[in-house]
Amino acid sequence: MPKIIPYQTAKHSLSLQEKIGQLFMPAAFINDSEEEILKLEKLIKESAIGGLCFFHSRASAATNYEGKKEVIYNAKSLDVLEGLIERYQNSAKYPLIIAIDAEWGLAMRVENTPQYPYAITLGAIPEGDDLIFEVGKQMAIDCLNAGIHWNFAPVADINNNPENPVIGYRSFGENKEPVSRKAIQMMKGMQSVGLLTSSKHFPGHGDTATDSHLGLPLIDKSKEALLHNELYPFQKLIENKVDSVMVGHLSVPALTGNTETPTSVSSKIIREVLRKELGFDGLVVTDALNMHAVSRRFEKKGQLECQAFLAGNDILCFAENVPEGIEEIAKEADPQLVEESFERIWKLKEKAMATATQIPATSGTDHAVLNQKLAEHSLSFVRGNPDKLKDFSGGKFIGLCLSAQKDSLFFDTIAKELPFEHCYSSQDQFSNFEKVIGDYDQILIGLVPPKVKPQNNFDIPAEQLEFIRTLSRTKKVVLYLFGNPYVLNLFDLQSLEAVIVAYQDFPEFQKNAAYHFLGRSNAVGMLPVTVKNYDHENI
Repeated sequence: MPKIIPYQTAKHSLSLQEKIGQLFMPAAFINDSEEEILKLEKLIKESAIGGLCFFHSRASAATNYEGKKEVIYNAKSLDVLEGLIERYQNSAKYPLIIAIDAEWGLAMRVENTPQYPYAITLGAIPEGDDLIFEVGKQMAIDCLNAGIHWNFAPVADINNNPENPVIGYRSFGENKEPVSRKAIQMMKGMQSVGLLTSSKHFPGHGDTATDSHLGLPLIDKSKEALLHNELYPFQKLIENKVDSVMVGHLSVPALTGNTETPTSVSSKIIREVLRKELGFDGLVVTDALNMHAVSRRFEKKGQLECQAFLAGNDILCFAENVPEGIEEIAKEADPQLVEESFERIWKLKEKAMATATQIPATSGTDHAVLNQKLAEHSLSFVRGNPDKLKDFSGGKFIGLCLSAQKDSLFFDTIAKELPFEHCYSSQDQFSNFEKVIGDYDQILIGLVPPKVKPQNNFDIPAEQLEFIRTLSRTKKVVLYLFGNPYVLNLFDLQSLEAVIVAYQDFPEFQKNAAYHFLGRSNAVGMLPVTVKNYDHENI
């Protein structure tokens, strides 16, 4: 791997073309063909690109994520990632800065790596910012040990739209103060061991119903409303020295002056609002430039990359037309603007490379131990009376596990202390469940939705949804939800005896939920978002 040289040396030794190359951060894929790897090595050598952003595979990245290409599981992805980073670094004339989306840990992109809870789960923790800090720190250690310098996190979006198809569970919640506080703690945790951070998706992707991977979301709010709410977490993160800000692909006419210009290519957004009004002097990075919200608006190769730079972005993430983009920027941009961005990039690289030589020797807190603490602090009693739950568990009841899995640690843990009859939807017993219920008046349901995103009712089969609804009108039903709390909008909560949200289906979360049912742990969490019929007074 080449060594980083001081900026004052680099300022005079790199050509203008090389300095422009440093603006580019194309995608690298962990599970890729040798042919594609060789192409990227060639690009690194010939274009002097500044860095790489890693994704799991071409099938799982950005515009393909919702889709139609099968994502192949690779148990050795971490080993492959580490090998590729070394290989690509050895191809570079100047050290590459390596980035990744690891919002809930490397597991967001890499199999068999520690996974931490989604932001919405952390948002349920009413107190305990030290736990959020610890999550950030542990994620950072995992990244640094893999050779990664930069995590595109934390998400600073305030999710106040239940139908948001792309943010939702990735946000800490719907209220600006806790979202800001938790995002800052996660950022500080990552920075405490030297990982670079990025707040996203500026100026706020929470109140949208369109996925910017596929189209341009519209946020039709006044500037005053945006400053009061959406921009608030970004302002707080800037005040607390976030390393970079990622600009989303959004239509925000109150800030750009029209509905057609995406924020990521708007100088009014970046140079005026972000730089001048919010006072941000750090690095600005685009959201992935292959996303349809912007990529389909520029026909000529290199034009999008050039426009994104002229708008004020320093790093062009997931740029697909690197040679053409370099040529366009060299032709259209003021060299002084190139030098300003280059200086910001190079100084951030110096900071990252200094950290890379001081990677923490230990792996820190065991992630299972940390997840256990997070499970205990986030479990949320949403509906019902905790005292009645004691009567329920002390009587005769039957359990139904609605999950793709063939077993349930939640049910197994309960059964060790309190044997009870239970069935699994994954074992073709669901269709016969009405017969199995018999004279049971009390039903314990453990629901693990197939998806965390809201499309198609989280992929919960329609017959299962209707069965729960019908059952809750005639029986006493206690529901434990191991998933996105917005799932509760699919039910009439008033008809359920009790509703408890565990958020994750990790073993630690399932065990803690079981202990709660058995009366051995408390539910101290609070929903970070609003759902229908959520009665805060009746917890």
